Amino acid sequence: MLDIATRVYNHKWKIDPIVRSLIDTDFYKLLMCQSVFRNRPNTHVKFSLINRSTDVPLAELIDEGELREQLDHIRSLSLSRGESTWLRGNMFYGKRQMFRSDFMEWFENLRLPPYHLERKGDQYELTFEGKWHEVMLWEIPALAVLMELRSRAVINEMGRFELQVLYARAMTRVWEKIERLREVRDLSIADFGTRRRHGFLWQDWCVQAMIEGLGSRFTGTSNCLIAMRREVEAIGTNAHELPMVYSALAENDADLAQAPYDVLSDWHDEHEGNLRILLPDTYGSQGFLDRAPDWLAGWTGIRIDSGDPATGAESAIQWWQSRGEDPSSKRVIFSDGLDVGKMEDLQAQFAGRVQISFGWGTLLTNDFRDLVPNDRLAPFSLVCKAVSANGKPTVKLSDNPEKAMGPAEEIARYKRVFKVGVQESIDVIV
Repeated sequence: MLDIATRVYNHKWKIDPIVRSLIDTDFYKLLMCQSVFRNRPNTHVKFSLINRSTDVPLAELIDEGELREQLDHIRSLSLSRGESTWLRGNMFYGKRQMFRSDFMEWFENLRLPPYHLERKGDQYELTFEGKWHEVMLWEIPALAVLMELRSRAVINEMGRFELQVLYARAMTRVWEKIERLREVRDLSIADFGTRRRHGFLWQDWCVQAMIEGLGSRFTGTSNCLIAMRREVEAIGTNAHELPMVYSALAENDADLAQAPYDVLSDWHDEHEGNLRILLPDTYGSQGFLDRAPDWLAGWTGIRIDSGDPATGAESAIQWWQSRGEDPSSKRVIFSDGLDVGKMEDLQAQFAGRVQISFGWGTLLTNDFRDLVPNDRLAPFSLVCKAVSANGKPTVKLSDNPEKAMGPAEEIARYKRVFKVGVQESIDVIV
């Protein structure tokens, strides 16, 4: 097994670049990219880094030159022959040739487009502009670079024995969590921890621990490179990015109200009935379900990614029942700020009522809380979002107003169009 502490102590970025491959990314980014490539190829989008944890001064912790080196390295990457063969020939969700030949030919020749980096006070402004299907692939590697450079800034001050103890404690913490999860009946869990991981080597170690500790109850990882190397399933469907951009492109309020369903119509056509998991919370889950066309009730399940997860699942159950569907045949995927205690509670509450899955993210791949003085390795909330499409601002409301984003006047308009009332604020953990 890899000695992570020694590797970290000895590492140089050219030996251990933070992002090793264009498929060192989440599977859903590639699925969405193919859909955008087909349906919205001429849309111009801007992505921007957003540090919700303003108490973490990234520009003071991370050297700008080192950040540029890492970003420039990513721009040099292209698909290897083995990676292309895996994407073209592997079976995903029971389907071969998930990725079409025209998309793969484009992807095999892709180099990521330029970035814009500027220091603003104690934070960095990092943006990407261009064709949607090109710039969207910056999101995950950009987050991974910032998160790991912050980790390295702290770790570089530590000696070899300190690092051995740090990783021994972190490994023990992960394994103790896995031991608790072994006791959860009918567990189904995947790694969703790429975007805010401590580092690539650590995420890979966590996946291996889950494979050994949980066996078939570990269903796979969202990280394509790790899925390929460890021969596990690549897990993912779609994200808020799609309805945010489609909605920004709407010409009027009526088109805006319809935009989230247009996304899913295109998605259904793209995947011929596969990957039918709803993500309803972009502009409020309850309103989305209330206005949803009947054909969406026949989809496989729903992902709960903001707000109170139990409330979200209860709403989904009631919705399925009201549409004549059997909730026990549907899947609810919980994916927001999960840790073991919350997963234990949700499994106990909904066992037998729905099929339950967990997408375990940051508190799997970056739980270094309280392991160094002043908690300087604690995970923090960093996102990279589409902020405009064809020059028009994007908006996200969420089921938690703490996650809302967009200009104030546009947020007010979206709340009116989507009939979003008073929402309960919940602390954003990660």
